[in-house]
Amino acid sequence: MLVKTTANHAAQMPTRGTKLAAGLDLHASLENPLIRLHPGMRILISTGIAMELPAGTVGIVCPRSGLALKHGVTVLNAPGIVDADYRGDIGVILVNLGQEPFDIHNGDRIAQLVIIRHEYAIPVLATSLSESGRGNGGFGSTGLKAEVSRSKI
Repeated sequence: MLVKTTANHAAQMPTRGTKLAAGLDLHASLENPLIRLHPGMRILISTGIAMELPAGTVGIVCPRSGLALKHGVTVLNAPGIVDADYRGDIGVILVNLGQEPFDIHNGDRIAQLVIIRHEYAIPVLATSLSESGRGNGGFGSTGLKAEVSRSKI
């Protein structure tokens, strides 16, 4: 995966928090020293980077669990999608769902990017679909509690 900077100010390479982390941390690249995100406010934060993902992959922009739990700050359009043919600045839409203002500083880790492989499905118009156990049962149709299994995990 190729990465280049897009900003005239500081930008950081995506980093892994640990050796086996699935996600790469994305860092804020701000023109000003900080941005204050008030409760209920949403904002597009630049990462200051663009990337070239391998064909057949997609970047999934996900919230950082610590920001969500401790501050109520999350990625508004989670998951955000970065297509392999996109070459512009990677932006992250953050929203403060917490009760207090949250300060974002230049270089702060604001989201994580998970790169996954995918298929290129081609839609084909059909007059019917095969039967399934679920059928057309929608939201909540599988219930709230799992059926107890007697087998051991």
